[in-house]
Amino acid sequence: MRRIGFSTGSLALSDFRRGLHILRHHAMPIVELSALREAELVPLLEGLNELDLSSFSYVSFHAPSRIDPSNEEEVVRSLGKVVRRSWPIIVHPDAITRFDCWAQLGRLLCIENMDKRKPVGRTARELQDVFMKVPEASFCFDIGHARQVDPTMSEAVTILRAFGDRLRQVHISEVNSQSRHDRLTFGAIRAFRKVSYLIPEDVPIVIESRAVEHEVSTEVSNAKRALTCAPKTDASLAVGGCAGLAVGD
Repeated sequence: MRRIGFSTGSLALSDFRRGLHILRHHAMPIVELSALREAELVPLLEGLNELDLSSFSYVSFHAPSRIDPSNEEEVVRSLGKVVRRSWPIIVHPDAITRFDCWAQLGRLLCIENMDKRKPVGRTARELQDVFMKVPEASFCFDIGHARQVDPTMSEAVTILRAFGDRLRQVHISEVNSQSRHDRLTFGAIRAFRKVSYLIPEDVPIVIESRAVEHEVSTEVSNAKRALTCAPKTDASLAVGGCAGLAVGD
């Protein structure tokens, strides 16, 4: 059975305590602590010792998506508080200037594939260039980003086959034309089912859909639908045919 949770930033933006409260209320086993904006990093790091995370079986940490190059070395150093907890640190490759600094994180560095706005990390070929610079890094597969880059999901298949041995967690959401993370739609669920067979059952799933508390259960149900029907042949992959597809309200 899939282990599914949320990013705190998707539920409560910079209010990570509120995000954790919602997740505990819904008995989610997975959480990604989000410091997606550089200004959110220090408050989150300073609050780590006060957080009750005992109910979560998996915790990851999303580093800022944009980092001032003059602060980059200090940002990596400050993430030592996360390294000591052995949590994966999700990093956008376009935020990296000093690959030598980030390489020190080893396998805890978790590189995410990017949306179409970004200059790097969108395709398997671009990701290969990144992993050559940080060879020990693991991989966060953003299935919504992959669909936005290539709606046929062919590139998603290529990425998962190329880096499946590095796969540490998955981000799931609808990603719209402005690269915003929305709630899952029928089209997204149908597309994601085409590649679900390449995502092992034990890989943690982190929902990044922008949602309010009363939408959490429905979004979890839709994420499960998106990752349950696995095509077994190339023909079924091509048409994405899965019976009984339904999207919650």
